[in-house]
Amino acid sequence: KEFLVEISGTTVTITCPLTEGSITWQSTGVTPINNERKYVIENHDSTPTNVSCSSGGRSFHMYLNARVCTNCEELDALTVTGIITADLLITFGVLILVYYFSKDRKGRASPSAGSRPRGQKAQRPPPVPNPDYEPIRKGQREVYAGLESRGF
Repeated sequence: KEFLVEISGTTVTITCPLTEGSITWQSTGVTPINNERKYVIENHDSTPTNVSCSSGGRSFHMYLNARVCTNCEELDALTVTGIITADLLITFGVLILVYYFSKDRKGRASPSAGSRPRGQKAQRPPPVPNPDYEPIRKGQREVYAGLESRGF
């Protein structure tokens, strides 16, 4: 059996696992409280405390380290699910809009002055040869006469 701890704002409610008999609560720095199954701590200041409940010969101990705040808002699971779903739908909507607007712009020619029509491609002249890698032609062998093959 375990303690049931409920936190709402700065109020912490602890339910003892014992159900029968007179229940005695003990907490660090607080006088014992009798005969109630639930122990309510009002205006808890988030300091760790040791809490125990006992009845007859049985007792349960718990270390309570609950963080509480005064300005917190409680959200149920349905609200959190709705917020996440709405965020995802908006994100996908923006992605789809950007996709369709960028898709339409690809087919249009830009109206800038430097653009040329996208018709048939004109034949380009051959690239200018690099003089460092010109092939040896007949009658020009004296330029390369100083380059002799080396024997390996």
